[in-house]
Amino acid sequence: MRGVASKGNTIAFGQFALQAQDCGWVTARQIEASRRAMTRYIKRGGQIWIRIFPDKPVTMRPAETRMGSGKGNPEFWVAVVKPGRILFEMGGEDITEETAKEAMRLAQYKLPVKTKFISIDKSQEETRNSKKSQEEVKK
Repeated sequence: MRGVASKGNTIAFGQFALQAQDCGWVTARQIEASRRAMTRYIKRGGQIWIRIFPDKPVTMRPAETRMGSGKGNPEFWVAVVKPGRILFEMGGEDITEETAKEAMRLAQYKLPVKTKFISIDKSQEETRNSKKSQEEVKK
């Protein structure tokens, strides 16, 4: 895999996010383990958005099988992650930056790619809220 993420590289839903620094595959089990770790830490207080989806099947052949006889069966599913991709977002009124940082740290340990914690500044949040209100007026 080469290049950086061109889509899904900005915070769209919450105030805090976990951004990938490396490229790699993240399995469905790893995504679920990270989600559980974050949810348990925040005690279901805020909201968590998962921004990646495992849509690539990985096939494997049974052990000690002779060559030929077609492709193996899908064993697990992965999400392809490039540097800059937002993996998880977190937000809510009762979520502080310290709480979000610790929850994301616990989630980082479950993932095979190097990640970093990022957050939205107050000015960015105000501009995002004003854009949402302008879109609602247009409707």
